[in-house]
Amino acid sequence: MGSRPGRAAVKTMAKTFTICATSWLLGVSSGIATASAQTSGAQEAAPSGFASGADVQAQLREMLAAMKPDQGFMWRPLVRDGATVAAIEIWKKPGRPAVHPAEAEYAIVLEGSGTLVSGGAMADSKVSNANLIEGSQIEGGATRTLGPGDVILIPAGVPHWFGITGDRLVLLGIKLPRAK
Repeated sequence: MGSRPGRAAVKTMAKTFTICATSWLLGVSSGIATASAQTSGAQEAAPSGFASGADVQAQLREMLAAMKPDQGFMWRPLVRDGATVAAIEIWKKPGRPAVHPAEAEYAIVLEGSGTLVSGGAMADSKVSNANLIEGSQIEGGATRTLGPGDVILIPAGVPHWFGITGDRLVLLGIKLPRAK
């Protein structure tokens, strides 16, 4: 009989899955073709939606340095393909419960720790803009603890809220149009 993988092996597998899933998601959402040019034998230009691990860490450092001491949230695009954006989100304070009626929210926890409450019903809903409804609390949602490597997919129209249990919660987030 085989033995169970250790904690380090599980973390490595989770990171590998996260990288593969993100690459696939970015490729599908931007319609990237992987074929090489047939006439010259040269490869097609690389997609504009690429950021190395060093790029991610550099942007995160820049964002942390730019945040004011009392600022609870910062969002900045990392890679973009037209309207599709993968952005780093830094949460130092919890925001308000939210619903995005026309977009699903996909995120990977890069660092930090927090809590996700999702589902249920949102109390005191107010439309902030065409794709954001905010409320005062979520009633009856499921609570999950978040840490590095966790992958989140919140369907369009589902209430959700991020709580912060440490210094900060850092996400790589992507909004995806509602499936038709």
